[in-house]
Amino acid sequence: MIRKIVQINEELCDGCGLCVPSCAEGAIQIINGKAKLVSDRLCDGLGACIGECPRGAISIIEREAEAFDESLAQKVLQGKQVPTEQRFSFHKPAHAEPHTSAAASRQHAGRIGGSCPGTRVLQFETPSDNAVSKAASAEPEKRSQLRQWPVQLALVPPTAPYLQNAHILLAADCVPFAYADFHDRMLKGKALLVGCPKLDDVQWYIQKLAQIIAVAQPSSITVAYMEVPCCAGLVRAAQLAAASANPEVKIQPLMVTVSGQLAEEQR
Repeated sequence: MIRKIVQINEELCDGCGLCVPSCAEGAIQIINGKAKLVSDRLCDGLGACIGECPRGAISIIEREAEAFDESLAQKVLQGKQVPTEQRFSFHKPAHAEPHTSAAASRQHAGRIGGSCPGTRVLQFETPSDNAVSKAASAEPEKRSQLRQWPVQLALVPPTAPYLQNAHILLAADCVPFAYADFHDRMLKGKALLVGCPKLDDVQWYIQKLAQIIAVAQPSSITVAYMEVPCCAGLVRAAQLAAASANPEVKIQPLMVTVSGQLAEEQR
């Protein structure tokens, strides 16, 4: 049928991601650094996303397209289905193909650990505060609060013991570089997952996080992200994953400014 539908000019698009949350149907995603209309069936043609694009890369045209499918949109937003089209494919990390069961996850984790010693699952203790205070000088040396390995979302298996019932910190790649007190004020007492919603496939993130939530049953997930627009996709991924796997899991967004401050502390 001929109908109105969104068109995205990839030459104008800079991948900022402002259009993604403005599309209530989940029709637009950032893929390989560009906004993409992932399925004609998810676009209602109303153009709510147009006003959010600072580059003027989005327009409404009339062309042959499948009818808008509201039921499909609901499934996508609930994380129950990931839309794909033959026009392009999502970029998934080559080493992190998602699985749908805990057994498959364990099998995948074994392959990761066996193929590369650097990704073997490790859990270790940090010194107690009392032990450190006894040996501390007038200006004690900062110590790492990292308690596990690996940390990349693409490499961490959902069955990792340090994820079980844990308070998880899901941090954007840039956060530890921008926020000076990352270890003591964010990471301490939490299991760490790291990723970048601009460079990786956000739909794959949703699947992986939903898998982690279903298998590990975390107590909470704090999402530390940068104030740049594209980084908000990490928060959205966590929210959609929780809605799909366990809506009772608390998702707490924590925004860091590019100048290295917590946004809530600047108010």
